[in-house]
Amino acid sequence: MNKYGPTRGEHLFRLIFSIFGLAMIGLLFALRGVPNGPGLVEVVGIAALFFGVTLVLSARALLRRDQG
Repeated sequence: MNKYGPTRGEHLFRLIFSIFGLAMIGLLFALRGVPNGPGLVEVVGIAALFFGVTLVLSARALLRRDQG
């Protein structure tokens, strides 16, 4: 067990937060449609990249961590 890294609870929080963030982006697309121009990259692209990477890294950390 790594005593300096994030705890299992923190990884679980990050995973749930990322799922919620991606769901909000999906809701944004459903209600407002896909934005045009630089807003697509600046707001949606960076946010989706952040939530997606956080989701993958948190899920990977939770799956790799010893359960004992």
